[in-house]
Amino acid sequence: MDDDLDAVFKALADRTRRLVLDRLRERGEQRLVDLCAHLEMSRQAVSKHVAILEAAGLVHTTRRGRDKLHNLDPGPVDDIYLRWISHYQLTYR
Repeated sequence: MDDDLDAVFKALADRTRRLVLDRLRERGEQRLVDLCAHLEMSRQAVSKHVAILEAAGLVHTTRRGRDKLHNLDPGPVDDIYLRWISHYQLTYR
């Protein structure tokens, strides 16, 4: 379990990967070329970032014909929230 969460924290530590997650949250499933269109880096670089997100369980891919579609999976972020963040919230009255 801790190894899984370490992978999530590693994935979230990078600004580009957070931008990819934001894009998937805002627009839904996308092809790699769609993700690349909004990042100033090569397709190979974006592909490496997406692979790290996949390894952390934050992104899942499916095939539709020749297209490989990337989808956000917020489950690992929910796990972080439930395990740590929710316990540290302050309640102001």
